[in-house]
Amino acid sequence: MKPLLMIDIDGPLNPYAALAGPTVPEGYALHRTRPTGWPAGTPLPVLLNPGHGDELLALARLYELVWATTWKDQANEWVGPRIGLPPLPYIDWPTMHAPTADGTYWKTRYVVDYADGRPFAWVDDEISGIDTAWVAAHHPGRALLRWVDPGVGLARADFEALADWA
Repeated sequence: MKPLLMIDIDGPLNPYAALAGPTVPEGYALHRTRPTGWPAGTPLPVLLNPGHGDELLALARLYELVWATTWKDQANEWVGPRIGLPPLPYIDWPTMHAPTADGTYWKTRYVVDYADGRPFAWVDDEISGIDTAWVAAHHPGRALLRWVDPGVGLARADFEALADWA
């Protein structure tokens, strides 16, 4: 069985911090989205690089791809098709954005629960050393937690590290 590749959108695929800059980063296109729950008025701006779809499809030979994003099933409507991905399974978070007593990121326990002992890699812009330590102590399988700069998004080094780890 292949390891899981858990993919966050905002940060890794949508380098939202780059929206503060004067131009759209090279390779990215600006999309105006309106996911459920987004308030009426101004659409949500999302930067996406269609080349990331090809990179992730190449990794799908090594991994089972899973959305690990607050977009949940809407990732298959608003993001996946724009970068050339087929519909992917997603983590249906029981609770989102709840603080944790031990300082771990709110997604961490749910990612480990979803993996259910399987090896996994996880790309997210909010992963910290606390999360890496928690996963090492509570997950019986191999795990790679890869922090991605939300101003840059997934880069060549990230795809290479994911391929090497698998």
